[in-house]
Amino acid sequence: MLARALVCRWLNAILVCAACSMNGAAAWALEFSADQITRVDGLSHKSYIYYRDDMWRLEHHELGPVNVTIVRKDKHVMWLLLSRMKHFKTMPYDPDQAPKVHETLEGEVAREELGTETLDGHPATLYQVTVRKDGRDEVYYQWLANDIKFPLKLAKKDGSWVVEYQHVKLRTLSDYLFQLPVNFQPLEEFDRKEKTEKKDQPM
Repeated sequence: MLARALVCRWLNAILVCAACSMNGAAAWALEFSADQITRVDGLSHKSYIYYRDDMWRLEHHELGPVNVTIVRKDKHVMWLLLSRMKHFKTMPYDPDQAPKVHETLEGEVAREELGTETLDGHPATLYQVTVRKDGRDEVYYQWLANDIKFPLKLAKKDGSWVVEYQHVKLRTLSDYLFQLPVNFQPLEEFDRKEKTEKKDQPM
């Protein structure tokens, strides 16, 4: 009986630890929406972003055939939505395009505090962050909001690349945002149909 009681107590302890670990992981999950402004080599691009750790949605402000991009890291795909045509294009997931929205950058090897300032109404600390990638060091400036623990701005030290987030709202997002619209068709089928129609046309 004593041995059985000890085994039960041990199993309960394991279950409690597992539950705590899962709750901790859930607490660290990041979900938010914001305006995203990216500047690369002097060219500016503005989108509205909905983000969850393994998926995100970009609603592009510029006029063009692709007005929404849905990235599904969990499925290793990107969907480019062409809303006027009600079609979508499937692309392979590119890890380099993942938003850098966590406090610590991937590959970070050094961090130095440079000062403080207010950004988009949030008190923020400015850091110089060194990241090691493929054996080379890249240096960034990061403005980390102290109240919401969110990187409101990130810039390469050489000024070639900057991304800024405004009107950040940390909130739970609907699964619908990261799913394909039910009435959209693959662009590949549209291309195939168009080729077939051209082939069937009399010379």
